[in-house]
Amino acid sequence: MDAEPKNTGGKIEPWGDITPDAARRLVNAAVHAFAERGYHATTTRDIAGRAGMSPAALYIHYKTKEELLYQISKVGHERALSIVERARDSEGTPAERLADAVRSFVRWHAEHHMTARVVQYELGALAEEHHAEVIAVRKATDGAVRSIIEDGVKAGAFDVPDVRGATVAVLSLCIDVARWFNAQGRSTPDEVGDLYAGLVLRMVGAGGQDRP
Repeated sequence: MDAEPKNTGGKIEPWGDITPDAARRLVNAAVHAFAERGYHATTTRDIAGRAGMSPAALYIHYKTKEELLYQISKVGHERALSIVERARDSEGTPAERLADAVRSFVRWHAEHHMTARVVQYELGALAEEHHAEVIAVRKATDGAVRSIIEDGVKAGAFDVPDVRGATVAVLSLCIDVARWFNAQGRSTPDEVGDLYAGLVLRMVGAGGQDRP
């Protein structure tokens, strides 16, 4: 399944490519249930009920609750990877590319904070083979951000004595947005993205000349 979401009237729908409609409704229901109650406290009956379906109907589309979690986690991680890879491969200075990566990554975690909480914090519930697949995507995401920081260090634009540690710090800062973001709060996803882009540039010692 394509991890790239559809844009419906300006709002990104992360599950827009899932078909049929019943399968998409189940994924949406699972996201809400897992985010509110946690994976282990959620039953297949909970998920089916939220989707307006019977538990038996759920098994037509997903064999297990874990398969639903895998679907959510895989798509979410692939989406995150596409965001940072697009920034890494774009033209511009390392500071501009890092700011773009952080801004987009944070905005996604804010706009889809429920999905992101499930994607980022329920990894331990995945089956071994699914866990390994998702971890590989996470490592690729880490590598994309690290390469931007390395480019900045090589160009003399960043002052980072520990590139690996800085990469972990940047990604951790961005991911944590999903934990606290409130859609009814004072800040929009765009505003948070801009704020974090500036914070990260200061974190890597980019100076003021290349800040977007």
